[in-house]
Amino acid sequence: MIGMELKPCRHLVLVLGDQLDESSAAFDGFDAAQDVVLMIEASEESTHVWSHQARTVLFLSAMRHFAQTLMQRGWALCYRALDQQADATLADGLLAAIAHYRPQRVIAVEPGDLRVRQSLDQALNTGPGGGIEWREDRHFLCSPARFRQWAGQSASLRMEFFYRTMRQHYQVLMKDGKPEGGQWNYDADNRKGFGRAGPQNVPRPLVFAQDDITREVIALVGRLFAGHPGDLQRFNWPVTRTQALEALADFVEHRLPHFGAHQDAMWTHLDFGWHALLSSSLNLKLLNPLEVIHAAEQAWRERGLDLASVEGFIRQVLGWREFMRGVYFLDMPGLKTDNHFDHHRPLPAWYWTGETRMNCMRQCLGQTLANGYSHHIQRLMVTGMFGITAQIQPQALCDWYLAVYVDAVEWVELPNTAGMALFANGGRFTSKPYVASGAYVKRMSNYCSGCSYEPETRVGPSACPMTTLYWNFLDRHESAFASNPRTALMVKNLQRMSAEDRRAVKAQAAQMLAKLDEL
Repeated sequence: MIGMELKPCRHLVLVLGDQLDESSAAFDGFDAAQDVVLMIEASEESTHVWSHQARTVLFLSAMRHFAQTLMQRGWALCYRALDQQADATLADGLLAAIAHYRPQRVIAVEPGDLRVRQSLDQALNTGPGGGIEWREDRHFLCSPARFRQWAGQSASLRMEFFYRTMRQHYQVLMKDGKPEGGQWNYDADNRKGFGRAGPQNVPRPLVFAQDDITREVIALVGRLFAGHPGDLQRFNWPVTRTQALEALADFVEHRLPHFGAHQDAMWTHLDFGWHALLSSSLNLKLLNPLEVIHAAEQAWRERGLDLASVEGFIRQVLGWREFMRGVYFLDMPGLKTDNHFDHHRPLPAWYWTGETRMNCMRQCLGQTLANGYSHHIQRLMVTGMFGITAQIQPQALCDWYLAVYVDAVEWVELPNTAGMALFANGGRFTSKPYVASGAYVKRMSNYCSGCSYEPETRVGPSACPMTTLYWNFLDRHESAFASNPRTALMVKNLQRMSAEDRRAVKAQAAQMLAKLDEL
């Protein structure tokens, strides 16, 4: 154990890897003379899904840096490291620490993954200690209880109305009780492609120098998890609060002014564009959402930035992020097993390698494997859209998203993937499935240039899988989609196809679905 060896303690304060918040409720009433902080590196957290090496490095490096901060305060710390204690599970590490310190009480903040809470509760219910005192995670701006009250008994939830409530409650971008600019939402202004010229004058994100701790973690992960996906050559994520604050300042100064217009656009070798790259720091709790929101709003007021850009960014943090967490705790455990369309095909192997002839998938997967990151449209409208039209089992794709992205914690990953990208919960908070043909990818990127497939082609050797599977998906669900105002036009376009063309599309789709691994 790294840290002090102590006699039996009063409180054993468990800090999980995504709870690196110096003002955490877990520390309320902490007495350095009587209490001990416990942090555990457990191999299961990298193996319950086949985690990207960069994801594991980020968590472990950030944890070790946070531990260093606590020790500099003079706090007693029990740090169980993978290369020393080698705990298989968090429960193993917790029980070992309890046996050593014999605390009167174990204290922790509510985990963002119910799997973790269930395993720890089960371990303590059957072992010594008498359970955990779970405290509310006040990092978030809307508690699960408050979200449940807002949702009421509604079968259908809409983020837009929740977002307006949050804007009013926190008085963000408000003036005299009304939204700045006269509109709540400027999403319509934030959907531009790059055009033929492609992205211009793209600012580069900060580069964070790796210290001894990060280098040691990279070596450790390379040794213990060498067979896991991804690589570490381009690892460049904030691992301390200082670095996270630097990343926030850099985004607000250099990329926020132009964030909005092209936030949905994609381009070959454009890994980051104008995106914030703050989600991992937020989800590790290195940044507080209100400080992020206020930094963006202050920049708008002081520098006259584009309101559509600033509002679009704030909506992601104040609206969508909080909404996703609310849905997670409201709809679990059912959300984990929802399968509205009854899809059961396995995940193609090339999701883990990027070795596919579909250039859009190859680009997005290659970027993901290199960085542990792709932006929301690459996730939703490329890797996710293919998943739903290719009839992939939702749980298989959800596990993949949880594994490969550095910002993935189940409270945010699962509702985004199962609920939004895959419509697995039948439209609980989305009014339609997010599906489109290859024409959408062509409009929003240059991925179709030089691809083995043609986005306009539905049938034949050059038929685009995105396009063929899209039309096949509409055909399978024609009746349901025809009755939905949001999808009725899509069905009308389908119905303009001749019966012969529709049969040909279905036959082509059947061939593709039978050989997904070969696309």
